[in-house]
Amino acid sequence: MASIMYYDVIRKPLVTEKSMDGMGEKKYTFLVHPEANKTQIKEAVEKMFEGAKVAKVNTMNMDGKKKRRGMVSGKTAKTKKAIVQLTADSKDIEIFAGL
Repeated sequence: MASIMYYDVIRKPLVTEKSMDGMGEKKYTFLVHPEANKTQIKEAVEKMFEGAKVAKVNTMNMDGKKKRRGMVSGKTAKTKKAIVQLTADSKDIEIFAGL
């Protein structure tokens, strides 16, 4: 396994109703690299977003969904989701500010 750089860890923010409700408690949801661990995710968030201090990270491995087109069936790619809890004195993440 090659080393993962901090800018490769976070793929994109995940915007759903449930993740938007968590923003009031300073919980932010991201899709992350499948091989990234919790410490790598914490370091990536703190380096990419100025003033963000991570209290804890929860991760989930999401299996790919079964898809079918006619006779051909397959699965979509598996993903990893991370919910990042910020400390009370840290700044908010600006990506979610306009939502």
